[in-house]
Formats: sequence, C-alpha cells, structure tokens
Amino acid sequence: MSKTDPQAFIDALDRILDEERSALMTGDLKQMESILARKEEAIDQLNTISNLEQQTLAQVQTKVVRNQDLLESAMEGIRSVAARMAELRRVRKGLDVYDSTGRKTRYGTRLTKKLEKRA
Repeated sequence: MSKTDPQAFIDALDRILDEERSALMTGDLKQMESILARKEEAIDQLNTISNLEQQTLAQVQTKVVRNQDLLESAMEGIRSVAARMAELRRVRKGLDVYDSTGRKTRYGTRLTKKLEKRA
C-alpha cells in the first residue's frame, strides 16, 4: 500500500472489520487483541489522509458501528456470566434469611464431596 492510495487503506480496514466480526460471532476473544492493534493502525493511516470523502468511508463506518454493537453484547454476556458465577459462589457459602423482626440469619451449607452410586 502506498501512502497516496486511500482506497487500499479503506480496503484493508474493511477486511480487518470482517475478521473482527467473525471473531466476535464465534466467541474467539483471544484473537481480538491482535485485530484491535491492526484496526488501530489502519485507522491511524486513514487519519493521515486529509482529502477523504465521507462517501468512501460510509461502508466501513457501518461495519465499525456493527462490530461495536457486537463487542458491547459480548461484554454484556461476560458480565452476566461473572455475576451469575459470583451469585453461585455466594449461595454455596450459605443462605441468608430474615425473620419476622428483620434480623438476618445465615444458614451455612455443608459441602460433602461424596459420590453416590445408584443402581
């Protein structure tokens, strides 16, 4: 790619955005770090070009917005799983209940690691 070919930068960014979408859709979050670095580099290269028309960037802008929505959904899912796991850990420690006067009482759970075989 030469410094004077904005379309080559746009095409490269377009390919990176497709790759990012694919990684988000398949849940391959390990790949996101390298994709993000390449995406930032491509955007930085585009930012050095002063005579870009808005029309030439419209398709890429749509993909950027789409991928941002996917990334936010993935993060929401991760936060939900983390909250659920924290709740399960809390429940394993015991059960908190309130009596009729509003006093809190904790009932501990017994963790047994027995395996019961049934025929």
